[in-house]
Amino acid sequence: MLFQVPQFIEVEDKIIGPFTFKQFIYIAGGAGISFILFKIFPLFISVFLIAPVAALSLALAFYKMNDQPFIQVLESMLTYTFGKKLYTWEKAPPKKASEATEDRTEDISGLLVPRVSEGKLKDIAWSLGVEESLYSSEDEGGKTPSGDTK
Repeated sequence: MLFQVPQFIEVEDKIIGPFTFKQFIYIAGGAGISFILFKIFPLFISVFLIAPVAALSLALAFYKMNDQPFIQVLESMLTYTFGKKLYTWEKAPPKKASEATEDRTEDISGLLVPRVSEGKLKDIAWSLGVEESLYSSEDEGGKTPSGDTK
């Protein structure tokens, strides 16, 4: 028993002259909107309104971008523009200890960081007029902040 296998199923049929049904609808819609604009507005204004409508209808009917119909490209553009966007941040993997020390020496090589000793820190606190001392518990009974006695 023999069966007929359909061929060229990816190609749309030419229904109205050299146009497919979709192409005919896009062109007829653009022509209809252009006619309405021509009747409503004066000629010098309608020309500026008809040009984008005609360009859009011709692009929808015939233009393909990367083998995709222009309607799909337009839909993707509008979905991306007005759709929700999710931005994610990927934390970089931690560096190995050898890489971290190399980067640290390169990063701070030009910086001079003064060392502050305990005596200088007390002098700065005293000159700022700080009443509370970090070592106030040490003064009371010879205990350190951790509770140990000297």
